[in-house]
Amino acid sequence: MDAEFGQALDAVGPRLRALRRQRETTLADLSNATGISVSTLSRLESGSRKPTLELLLPLAKAHGVTLDELVDAPPTGDPRVHMRPVKRGDLTMLPLTRRAGGIQAYKLILPAGSGRNEPAPQTHEGYEWLYVLNGRLRMVLGEHDLVLSPGEAAEFDTRVPHWFGAADDQAVEFLSLFGKQGERAHLRARPKHDPDSPGS
Repeated sequence: MDAEFGQALDAVGPRLRALRRQRETTLADLSNATGISVSTLSRLESGSRKPTLELLLPLAKAHGVTLDELVDAPPTGDPRVHMRPVKRGDLTMLPLTRRAGGIQAYKLILPAGSGRNEPAPQTHEGYEWLYVLNGRLRMVLGEHDLVLSPGEAAEFDTRVPHWFGAADDQAVEFLSLFGKQGERAHLRARPKHDPDSPGS
């Protein structure tokens, strides 16, 4: 049991680093949000400082995750993901995955009319796959200015400048799978049925 406890604590540092990088937060930003010094945060992430409840509670709050997620507590049998919305400007993000690192899943909501804003494309490391649930999504990707309707999907390298907005006066909801290290989500689709093709 003591060995398992030690392994769980040893895994906290990499998990903290992955959460911070996933949210593109600096150690200085995290220090300001938690009141924990930059040197302590750095030692926690490297594993040279053992995590304590006093340190983990503000970090869990700052990252918007539960304490169980930070320490990788064993599953309780409850499969539900408790979604805590994160606001980034007009965008509301609902995390659909629990673990730090790897591919992350989100439901994103953009308010009506957000596509009328002046696009401000951004770039970052990673790869993204998205699927429109409701509304029409305006997506500026590199030189392309596209509108995706419900049921349409797109995947792209996030190092290409990109921006999203609602295409009209309706809010838009879409799913996003995002891999920080460039993991690719593969979409398979059957070809449309052609009534004129042989054998139809």
